[in-house]
Amino acid sequence: MSQGNTDVTAQARVVDPEKLEVCTVLEVINRISGKWAIGILLEATRGPVRFTELERSVEGISRRMLTLTLRNLERDGLLVRTVYPTVPPKVEYEATAMAKELYASLSGLLSWAERHRDSIAASRVVYDEKISA
Repeated sequence: MSQGNTDVTAQARVVDPEKLEVCTVLEVINRISGKWAIGILLEATRGPVRFTELERSVEGISRRMLTLTLRNLERDGLLVRTVYPTVPPKVEYEATAMAKELYASLSGLLSWAERHRDSIAASRVVYDEKISA
């Protein structure tokens, strides 16, 4: 286990402005709209969650993709990873304040999708029938 990640919940480090890469809005949108990120963020906003809990709750995700997505979300400041010094090690992920703010926006998007999914499905049927005719 890497000892480098055991202090991720320590106070925020000051970042040299010259080292900051420009992060475009499109990059941010692409990261959070990835296939797995939304499901992980939704689970993590409910409270601390362990890797195996995420693996069970995010349907269809592989261990490798879960690991990569968690790392990316942690890197982007949307998750905090806490390692507890136990045997075996206990690791929890929790949404940051920034992720909780994002959750409010995602909730609106999810509500929209729920309200319009039947209309979208009907439109697809009409379109497909038109194309195949």
